[in-house]
Amino acid sequence: MAQFFEIHPDNPQERLLRQTVSLLHSGGIAAVPTDSSYALVCHLNDKTAADKLRQLRGVDDKHHLTLLCRDLKELATYARVDNAQYRLLKAATPGAYTFILQATKDVPRRLSHPKRQTIGLRVPEHRTLQALLALHGEPLLATTLIPPGESEPVHEASEIRERFEKQLACVIDAGNCPSEPTTVVDLSGDAPNIVRFGRGDPARLGL
Repeated sequence: MAQFFEIHPDNPQERLLRQTVSLLHSGGIAAVPTDSSYALVCHLNDKTAADKLRQLRGVDDKHHLTLLCRDLKELATYARVDNAQYRLLKAATPGAYTFILQATKDVPRRLSHPKRQTIGLRVPEHRTLQALLALHGEPLLATTLIPPGESEPVHEASEIRERFEKQLACVIDAGNCPSEPTTVVDLSGDAPNIVRFGRGDPARLGL
């Protein structure tokens, strides 16, 4: 049964966030708000939790999961970033963008794309999520909360609780959450390529 944490959007209660971190370290899946839409998250190094994350989302190992990072410094630990890519990332982070980049050795191979060895990364602009990442101390593995067979993300905490309460460890309610997923930009090729148009404005990237 999922725990339901009502968290103040401007002053997140550390006690509740620490409970969330504890649940994640115990192998749980959490539904958390972001600056684009709700996401399912789990511990980066927990294979069982990552498999469950894919199952809940209804995707296979060719679907890019995303590492939610606190800042660009942390992102650069998990992705190979050249100078041109770094300038583009700096212009768009934090924000509602997911970038596909070549994964470093710090990313477990089972999490990167099986053929391309790429991974999705983003730095979210959401106070509660940033506070959770700070307490967690490392990136969280994430995917947009789009139920299998559906095309739109679920964006209300109460609906998430009702539909997934037996599959999640907790749901964080920090107020209204946008219902639009991130803009996805593939930086692993010769030139930036927008894979999905979403909440992030491509003009901010000069694309």
